Amino acid sequence: MTAATFTLPSPAKLNLFLHITGRRSDGYHELQTLFQFLDYGDSLTFQGRQDDRIVLTPALADVPEDQNLAVRAAELLRRTAGIHRGVSLTLDKRLPMGGGLGGGSSNAATTLLGLNHLWKTGLDVNELAELGLALGADVPVFVRGHAAFGEGVGEKLTPANPPEDWFVVLKPEVEISTAEIFSQPGLTRNTPRITIAPAFEGDASGYRNDCEDVVKQLYPEVKTSLDWLSTFGPARLTGTGACIFGRFPTEAEARRVWASKPSGINGFVAKGVNLSPLNKKLTELE
Repeated sequence: MTAATFTLPSPAKLNLFLHITGRRSDGYHELQTLFQFLDYGDSLTFQGRQDDRIVLTPALADVPEDQNLAVRAAELLRRTAGIHRGVSLTLDKRLPMGGGLGGGSSNAATTLLGLNHLWKTGLDVNELAELGLALGADVPVFVRGHAAFGEGVGEKLTPANPPEDWFVVLKPEVEISTAEIFSQPGLTRNTPRITIAPAFEGDASGYRNDCEDVVKQLYPEVKTSLDWLSTFGPARLTGTGACIFGRFPTEAEARRVWASKPSGINGFVAKGVNLSPLNKKLTELE
């Protein structure tokens, strides 16, 4: 029996690399990227309602409820499945907005999967991923729940298994708009396409984030944090930023670096995982 109230994780993702290989006639960019989840993120609590309202609490500053991706996901699933039921969603928000960690997309995916369970809509993962794509290019990888090599606008996914290392993630005190970065004339848009093999092998060391140079020019705070973290090894921007990450082989090493960070820098330490914590939790509910 489906529980009336349950809580699901809404994990962060990293783009271990992000190459922009072209620009389509519709203005969207062609990408190649390697997605990996973190064992850190938001959480969403679902509670069935007797009426047909979709209610999200608490409200997010500067995000009208009808534009929140979790609410939009709930409405989309309800329309698609012909459901006339409501839900109360409680969001525990830990991931920074405008950080490149996929927080909003992850919230949307958790909502789709959670309400598919609560409302017993019977949609399979392919149908849910297709719905998710209408909400954002990163939503399908969160729905499918496995680390993946992404192509197209990020929605063409092939499962991959990069090393599950530890990461120090830093969040400079800026919010970055994806649309702003992708509109910059100086953005690299012609990186040669690579074969899928490196993603399967988990070797992203020879690759980069094509958004990084533009972001550093526009946001000195990102450059400062990136320069500091780079003193301990390779560090990179995730998505269009503003978060940056450094990879470490052990938790102890990651926490030593974290403990030495300058004051005023926010962030966290987390483990990279190839199976999403969301999908693991859903299996426990079934």
